[in-house]
Amino acid sequence: MPPSDQTRLLIVEDVPQVAQYIRGLLNAQSRVKLLDVLTDGSHALASITELRPDVIIVDALLQGRIKGPKLVEMIHEAQVGIPVIVLTVPQNPMEIDHSIGIHGILAMPFSGFELMTRIATARKEFEEMQTFATTRVMSVFAPKGGVGKTTIAFNLAVALGQLGQKTVLIDGSLQFGDLRSLLKVPVDAPSILDLPTDRIAESDLSDVLWRDPSGIDILLAPPRIEMAEMLNPRDIDKILSLLRRVYASIVIDMSSYLNDINLAFLDASDVIIEIVTYDSTTIHNTVAIADTFRSIGYPASKVRYLVNRADSPGGIEPIDVERALGRKPEHRVVSDGRLVVQSNNEGVPFVLASPEAEISRDVARLASDILNAGRVAAAAGRS
Repeated sequence: MPPSDQTRLLIVEDVPQVAQYIRGLLNAQSRVKLLDVLTDGSHALASITELRPDVIIVDALLQGRIKGPKLVEMIHEAQVGIPVIVLTVPQNPMEIDHSIGIHGILAMPFSGFELMTRIATARKEFEEMQTFATTRVMSVFAPKGGVGKTTIAFNLAVALGQLGQKTVLIDGSLQFGDLRSLLKVPVDAPSILDLPTDRIAESDLSDVLWRDPSGIDILLAPPRIEMAEMLNPRDIDKILSLLRRVYASIVIDMSSYLNDINLAFLDASDVIIEIVTYDSTTIHNTVAIADTFRSIGYPASKVRYLVNRADSPGGIEPIDVERALGRKPEHRVVSDGRLVVQSNNEGVPFVLASPEAEISRDVARLASDILNAGRVAAAAGRS
């Protein structure tokens, strides 16, 4: 797969010579990937939804039923969240005007350097203009197994969906496929390996993602242990880059160890929800991982601790956990063994099976708190 910072470009141009000239310029580099050249503006919005480009170039002199200026207006009104560069000629001067959806101007004739510069500038400035990061990536992680990580991740994703967030849950336990087992998914169901390695479109996602009855989508791990080796960090970057364009919330159910794949997940995450329990081994491992995260350079604010089974201290006091972590955990979820076991055995989320249960309210509160923390962080970044 190409690097995650590669710009995906869609062009709407009905003059074959111009389209061929741009193709030639793009063939000489690797920073921009040309998705398609459309010759008819009437198909543009459908293709934008399907291909999810990073930048769109529209010929101001586009002919046909939908002319160039009208197409720019339609893209702007559709609020697709993609910058548009208008291609024009000196005899038809135009100016950048974000209020009508023009984020860059490219006047013919132009060089390859000018083309690449306009594309990079339009994308960078548009991303900086965004008033709120629409996607929140959350990794649910624990440095030890048996702490309820997958159950929390699944129910958190469903709770986010209940809050109106379009949510996808990724089974990051690539070797053992914890979610595939939990949800009783057939062994032949598509997995992350079934996504194409060259040109990923939204239709590819719909063909591969498992649609859970709870309303969330799930990207499953490979069905066999050895298949996990077929993925690399660049694959993860590419997949997350596309999912960010489609989903408001991305929840990753991590495995309990660190390798290049897991670090790719963690690096891309806005927040790491680290689960700790009143267990001496779990606490010891959590402290060790905290040292590792600091060495990597993760800010303390990126990690939010969740005490699972918070009403079952087992001889370890909450203050002991706070001392070990160096701060008070941000979240807590009580235990409810009977509800959790029954829900897991049935492959259903307890937040829907019994929404009034205390454990369900705790997870719903977790989802709300995570979203609110994201909004606060985004507001702070704008000030």
